[in-house]
Amino acid sequence: MSKQKENYFIYADSEKCLACKSCEIACGLVHSKADLFTAVLEGYSIQPRNQVVQASGITVPMQCRHCEDAPCALVCPTGAISQKNGLVDLNRSLCIGCKGCTMVCPFGSISIKSEGKVSADTRSKRARALKCDLCIGITGEISEANCACINACPTQAISLVDSEEFRKMRMKARVMEMAAAISENEINSL
Repeated sequence: MSKQKENYFIYADSEKCLACKSCEIACGLVHSKADLFTAVLEGYSIQPRNQVVQASGITVPMQCRHCEDAPCALVCPTGAISQKNGLVDLNRSLCIGCKGCTMVCPFGSISIKSEGKVSADTRSKRARALKCDLCIGITGEISEANCACINACPTQAISLVDSEEFRKMRMKARVMEMAAAISENEINSL
């Protein structure tokens, strides 16, 4: 029995973020399948799956954290949101726009967006959930090279995190901190 891999997620270093919103623009453009020039000329409504947020002097892009026990997947009445291949996947064709996922997301990273134009004779405006998909639709695989937000960031504040690698990196950093503290204590006791 093989162990299922933990979900990937996007990490943003708030100390490097300039709040330039390049990540938002890149995300919206890659999902609208247009370049900036075409989007502006043809009046495309680009819909980024991330949002740069500022609070208490800290600025950071926020997007789906691809939770391991994703509350959005648990409340979705149609099964449009599910755990799949290292991410929390959204099948927009199954979404009914009920907003349950937006209410339970602890990061506020899911939005409901209308699709297409609403005419007077329709009963529904056909809104569906929108969330970060790690740009998996481009090649079908999760990689830092595919993530539009990462590639667009001028300060390299955004990175794709493999939970296992991140844990190992943090553990190594803590061990180094402890070793430095022990060494300092030994020097001070002399």
